[in-house]
Amino acid sequence: MGKVIDALKARFQTRDIPKTARGQFNALMRKEKGHTGRVAERLGVARRTVQRLVKGDRDISRSTPAVLKRLAAEVSRDHQPRVRAKALKEAKERGLTVETRATFGFTSAEGSTDDARLRRLTENVPDRLIEPIFDALRAGDEDKAKELIAEGLAEEYFRTPGTEAERLDVELTGIDYIELDWR
Repeated sequence: MGKVIDALKARFQTRDIPKTARGQFNALMRKEKGHTGRVAERLGVARRTVQRLVKGDRDISRSTPAVLKRLAAEVSRDHQPRVRAKALKEAKERGLTVETRATFGFTSAEGSTDDARLRRLTENVPDRLIEPIFDALRAGDEDKAKELIAEGLAEEYFRTPGTEAERLDVELTGIDYIELDWR
């Protein structure tokens, strides 16, 4: 994954998804209670393919990269739902803080306002962005998580109401490190 999703997982999950394709497939089969049709639908393959995988006639690790990627995404989506729900609830109650050292670049209606440069920031994430950040974690969407955190940092640090800076679009790139925690 990327640095943002890894930071979210490190703080808000107790363990990772299975590392092997076989382990991931078995986890998905357990989640779907052995229903090969639902597993096939989630992976975008034929039901017969899933039946062969269950029986051992085919090796899941020899599947196409697209299927393996979908498998990892589906297992990640279902992984530790109670742990994630508890973390989301606590984040909504206590708030979320981001500490990062990254390259920030800016654009506004007039064009570039500043050259991108490395900054170290510790800011609170606006409450309205907490749930979408957790949704990006659940989906494993690194780009969306980065976009949401950049939006939160822009609101809290870069944008000043009543000035030209109020309309800045902030882009988060070149992450040196990032950590998330409760407020």
